[in-house]
Amino acid sequence: MTSKFLLLFKPFQRFTFEVKKPARKLSFKRKIAWTFGILALYLVMLNIPLVGVPKDEGTDPFFAMRAILASQRGSLAELGIGPIVTAGLIMQLLVGSQIIKVDFSNPEERALYTGTQKILAVLMTIFEALAYILGGAYGEDIGFEASMLILVQLLVAGFIILLMDEIIQKGYGLGSGISLFIAASVSFNIFDGMFSLSPEPSGGFVYFRGCILALFQGIFNDEASVAVPFSRVGRTPDLIGLMATIVVFAVVIYVDSIKIEIPVQHSQYKMPARYPIKFLYTSNIPVILVSALFANIYFISNLMWNNWKGAASGIKYFLVRFFGTWEDISGGTGNQQLAPVTGLASYTTAPYGPEQIAQYPVNAIIYLVLMIALCGIFSRIWIDTAGMSSKNVAKQLLDANMQIPGFRRNPRIVERYLQRYIPTAAWLGGFFIGVLAAFADFLGALGTGTGILLTTGILRQYYEIFASEQVSETVPALAGFLGLK
Repeated sequence: MTSKFLLLFKPFQRFTFEVKKPARKLSFKRKIAWTFGILALYLVMLNIPLVGVPKDEGTDPFFAMRAILASQRGSLAELGIGPIVTAGLIMQLLVGSQIIKVDFSNPEERALYTGTQKILAVLMTIFEALAYILGGAYGEDIGFEASMLILVQLLVAGFIILLMDEIIQKGYGLGSGISLFIAASVSFNIFDGMFSLSPEPSGGFVYFRGCILALFQGIFNDEASVAVPFSRVGRTPDLIGLMATIVVFAVVIYVDSIKIEIPVQHSQYKMPARYPIKFLYTSNIPVILVSALFANIYFISNLMWNNWKGAASGIKYFLVRFFGTWEDISGGTGNQQLAPVTGLASYTTAPYGPEQIAQYPVNAIIYLVLMIALCGIFSRIWIDTAGMSSKNVAKQLLDANMQIPGFRRNPRIVERYLQRYIPTAAWLGGFFIGVLAAFADFLGALGTGTGILLTTGILRQYYEIFASEQVSETVPALAGFLGLK
């Protein structure tokens, strides 16, 4: 029976655009062209300023979230992929908590679920745009007309981003738009952190922001110190962060190859094969969902602080203290950077570098525990909602005329056998990914630890997609086996 919650959104789905799947399978070159074309369009949006926004040289309160949300302050992509990921998070929580029940094997219910998620993404775009405007992100006195102009721009841009993601997922491009935008954003942040020419004063000398260039300054300039680029105060990139970035890349690539291979064989031809269950069974999905949750807490806390920080008592005072109070954490570098230091937002924002961990040790411990626990929980929920559970995998094997040697071709028996491995892999993989993301953040990894984790997984997925697509074009008979038809 279709959930009543989903049926509430059914009348509104006619007002949303739907991208139709291509009538025939596109060539690999055509998919590459679509993928890079959409990425280029997104990069253009990141560099087109919003009309009606006054020039502001002040601090960016959402700096910590920009990389993983693939956004840019004051641009058409101000909200980035935030609304899309938040809508997905809400639907995952509703399904995982059994508030709504969806039969994903039913095409009608799956389409209704997807349509509802799209409507929620539009609603979240409106909500976040209004929150930015009312929260003073563009100034306190921009006026009603300018506010409405900004709202319309953010809404249209958000809808375009939603469509770009859908175009890629429907088979015109490769992978997903969200993954593509995150990887591009984090990669740019890493490159900027290594080679940025922006000035960063420290110890009476002006260094380049890029840690590699700052190191060469320390080596070849007598006035500069070689020690400074290794550990810099605040969110300025340093060489310890660069080393943490390299370590995370290496660890994720290695761990992603760890798997259990279950012996299977064709029921008719008795051809032996192996079905792999990876240690990182749900890949980087848990980190994306946890990051979306933390980003929204961060966002709401900043909104309340900007509007109600002067409250001395009452519900406003309680909410501000509960969600978090904000202070300048730049450490006297001259570049003010506000961040939450108390409340829920401070526990869901990673301390950046050893200095902040030493300054806020309790926040660091709570952040670590929350990241690990929530990654494990979301990983476990995801396997049920994404068709990766023991029941789904058992059905897929039997539908492909495969069986496990020594066991009858009974769905319940196969499911019971897979139940030994799949839930455990989901839990442990989720926990591990949470630990790795947290410690990378603690070491000040370039692009944030979570961002690097996501990008590494995304790049590996794209490598596998490219290989599969090329094989399917070379040997078309394998296309069905690879799921590319």
